[in-house]
Amino acid sequence: MITEESIQYLLAAALLGFTSGISPGPMLTLVITQTIRHDRAEGIKVALSPLISDLPIILVAVVVFERLSDFESVFAIISFAGAVFLSYLGIESLKTKALDIDITNTKPGSLKKGIVANFANPNPYIFWATVGIPLLFKIFAISFISSVLFLVVFYSCLVGSKITIAILISKSKAFINQNLYVTIMRLLGITLLIFALLFFYEGLKYLGTIFLIC
Repeated sequence: MITEESIQYLLAAALLGFTSGISPGPMLTLVITQTIRHDRAEGIKVALSPLISDLPIILVAVVVFERLSDFESVFAIISFAGAVFLSYLGIESLKTKALDIDITNTKPGSLKKGIVANFANPNPYIFWATVGIPLLFKIFAISFISSVLFLVVFYSCLVGSKITIAILISKSKAFINQNLYVTIMRLLGITLLIFALLFFYEGLKYLGTIFLIC
């Protein structure tokens, strides 16, 4: 059953997925370079790679989180860590100026390169350990269907935004208007900072529960 509360989590999944999809980084750079150097299909292969590389990361994070879920102090630490990570992403988004793309020395084998790049990127590990899994557990408490939809929405926005960028580039051989991109990133940065405050507030609530127990 989809409740009003679960819809809020699904909106958060959409925002986080979209932000992750268009944020500057190794994955977006690889999508763009493979598209420019080769064709749309190569860029799309890179965009699809998180669907493969993220699975073991999520499974490990779920197992670890489940074993620690009885400790309020752990939830507090994870919430504060999530707040710090989201603050970092928000500040980086606010500092966005333009994409700096180097298309030299690129070769085919895009799916493999995307998987390797994502495994080597610390952001997916940090995101799922401090933000993604806590949200997933909360929506799972509402319903299993909602938790599945959370993952579907998140990856639809993450992968879909990268595929959209690959398609735009393949048609124009240039990225969308840089000023528009910067504006979008800064608006998303502000939103991420709001999420960071919510995670910080969650951490304070867990600390309050600990003090009450003591």
